[in-house]
Amino acid sequence: MVMSNEVSRIVIMYKDRLIRFGFELIEFICKYHNVEIEVIDLTEKSEQEELVEDLVQIITVFSARLSGRRANRAKRIITELKEGDNL
Repeated sequence: MVMSNEVSRIVIMYKDRLIRFGFELIEFICKYHNVEIEVIDLTEKSEQEELVEDLVQIITVFSARLSGRRANRAKRIITELKEGDNL
């Protein structure tokens, strides 16, 4: 793989958002290619805190998808009812 020096800095909010494990390897590769990794929030979290945050994010994504499906279904029904009135 050839790096063409297109990236000089990677900015991430938390260290584990770039990669869950093996951060040191990615950091080494980036340093080798003169790419800086900037971590905004260096706060250490317990495993329980990380787990809770991950679960909340999962629930948020699935509830948003569910809401989107409901909204699309409602739009489809309204469209069908409008088309039925035109007959």
